[in-house]
Amino acid sequence: SKTVNTLQNAEQVSIQALRGDADTRQVVDAVMSAQQALQTTIAIRDKVVSAYLEISRISI
Repeated sequence: SKTVNTLQNAEQVSIQALRGDADTRQVVDAVMSAQQALQTTIAIRDKVVSAYLEISRISI
């Protein structure tokens, strides 16, 4: 998925920075993208769980 790829990219860029192959700006950009993707995924999960709980409360 896109989120997983974004998180993996941030990890790879961080490792490259430790080796001296990436600059600080690349690391910051990758980590910020990963953080945003993760926050979006968490927000979607929360909405899905909330909707499920609301549906489960509906009596038939």
